[in-house]
Amino acid sequence: MLPRTAAPHPPSPVVELRDVTFRRDGKQILHGIDLTVREGEHWALLGPNGAGKSTLLGFCGALTHPTSGTVRILGQQLGRVDLQQLRRAIGHVNPRHPLRSPLTIREVVLTGLVGSVDLPPRWQPTRGDRDRADSLLGMFGLVDRADERWPTLSQGERGRALIARALISQPRLLLLDEPSTGLDVAAREQLLETIDLLRENHPRLASIMVTHHLEELPATTTHAMLISGGSAVAAGPADETVTTAQVSAAFAHPIEVRHEDGRWAARAGSVRRSAVATG
Repeated sequence: MLPRTAAPHPPSPVVELRDVTFRRDGKQILHGIDLTVREGEHWALLGPNGAGKSTLLGFCGALTHPTSGTVRILGQQLGRVDLQQLRRAIGHVNPRHPLRSPLTIREVVLTGLVGSVDLPPRWQPTRGDRDRADSLLGMFGLVDRADERWPTLSQGERGRALIARALISQPRLLLLDEPSTGLDVAAREQLLETIDLLRENHPRLASIMVTHHLEELPATTTHAMLISGGSAVAAGPADETVTTAQVSAAFAHPIEVRHEDGRWAARAGSVRRSAVATG
């Protein structure tokens, strides 16, 4: 008789939101959101402007507390944890990075170790820190520009450098807040190729990306949540969630969704044609 093998454990959850609501200035922003993100999963939060995506990302980054409901990040419940310590285990990529000093690219990446925009006075990185920064810059095709100053970088190079900055602290969760903002098509594709590398080089890393453009979804996207008016329209595996019917419902407009070679595309449908088809 063959010995029994233990059933594999599912990957650990890194984000757990249960019946989360949020109010601001008397206005209800989010209505009863549930979300579980596990190790190795790469989620997209999709929806129109004002749907509540950035607010939801703020919970995942331990930056915002819900009005009601429960938020657990990396096993820690918001309201019962040292937020500064928790945030150091979360990488955050914001294309509107508010850098004012002309740091080198390597120095910008190193600021990810201290969680600040500029390098703190009297703080010196170790040789290991510098080697790790150069390794990440090499992975993203920027090592030859490590000593160049931040203002000289293109928007696409800045996007890749900011991902390296977010990864240098070896986070378990990576948050990407509309990382393709301001990029032309070529720079966007280079950035998406960079994000696709994460699944191979950081297999246990979980990520959440906010966008409202399907063309900005990396091929490695595993799951998606569609949000409209502060409520979840659909959530689950990306190929089951990002569909013509559900995207059209989220954006309140007929939208034709295509999924080819691992990438998504969207085209607005005709309201008149849609009405004829359903009439």
